[in-house]
Amino acid sequence: MRDATGPATDAVSWGITMASIDFASEISALRSTFTSIRKVSNVDELRSEVAELTEAAAAPDLWDNPDEAQKITSRLSHKQSTLERLEKFEERIDDVELLIEMSQDEDDADSLAEAVKEVEKLREQLSALEISTLLSGPYDERAAVLTIRAGAGGDDATDWAQMLTRMYIRWAENKGYSVDELDTSYAEGAGIKSATVQINAPYAYGTLSVEAGTHRLVRISPFDNQGRRQTSFAAVEVVPLIETTDHIEIDENDLRIDVFRSSGPGGQSVNTTDSAVRITHVPTGIVVSMQNEKSQIQNRAAAMRVLQSRLLERKRQEEDAEKKSLAGDIKASWGDQMRSYVTHPYQMVKDLRTEYEVNNPDAVFNGDIDGFLEAGIRWRKEQEQQAAAQ
Repeated sequence: MRDATGPATDAVSWGITMASIDFASEISALRSTFTSIRKVSNVDELRSEVAELTEAAAAPDLWDNPDEAQKITSRLSHKQSTLERLEKFEERIDDVELLIEMSQDEDDADSLAEAVKEVEKLREQLSALEISTLLSGPYDERAAVLTIRAGAGGDDATDWAQMLTRMYIRWAENKGYSVDELDTSYAEGAGIKSATVQINAPYAYGTLSVEAGTHRLVRISPFDNQGRRQTSFAAVEVVPLIETTDHIEIDENDLRIDVFRSSGPGGQSVNTTDSAVRITHVPTGIVVSMQNEKSQIQNRAAAMRVLQSRLLERKRQEEDAEKKSLAGDIKASWGDQMRSYVTHPYQMVKDLRTEYEVNNPDAVFNGDIDGFLEAGIRWRKEQEQQAAAQ
């Protein structure tokens, strides 16, 4: 016999909630969405890719090239995970449907409550799986190189740039992704002028590319002795990591290479030698600085990779601009301010493109940005479809 104040009470409250749930419609919706995802996922091709990567991962000389080995094993893990989810998802829907039927037949509130939780879990996982099918761009599978730059707002802006950098690093760390901090230019006062980080994970570029744009922060300034509200800005650039198979020809005559002494916060010297490297691509004006490696040679190689990535992204943007000019202007655009973060006079983070918003800025600053990423990816797909229809 149940304690009147224990599980029985919980079961009653669950019964009230579950009475309003149309389980047949929930299961039907799950099946319909999964069928659509399976169609666009091309399971046979995915199996073939897994087989090829498995063979490559088994090569005896795999780790002779650690960087390439890491890419192969990382892609294999991601593809295997996706394939496993696709192959088992339909079975999981069948299982939860059976659990619901048995629970209803036996009037078992506890089992039915467990089924409700499983339906919610399946819905969330299906949403994530659906998002992965939307990442089909030519570079979406790549690692991502993010550059965050302070904009208008003085010390608040440089502090905001550092907060954004931390936000992306925390997002990656929360997911177990490795992060390489390639370059940091510290401000004279608080925060940073700019930072470049590389996030190493399958589809990191496709996922994070929707973060490109201007981010606005509204808060009570910690640098204003009168405690006034301040608006500051930071720009985020996202490019795919260049790979050896990419062909971006760079004429050495188009480069201006400067070396200088690395510096840390407050102008403190990091190295005692002139190991930092600044490369300027004269035709485009693109400037890349690198100072976090130990030697000038390493910094130069890292700077060249980032330069190639930015030139690759520039080429893609030029191609997209040409397509847009032929298709006509799309009314909805990324705009200068793609997201606002407000901590005063109220608490809110809102994406101005997707209208997605949350009321917990602290969680967002600590890397909880998946909702914004998913909404952004769906929004981008809608814009592409609208452009194709014109």
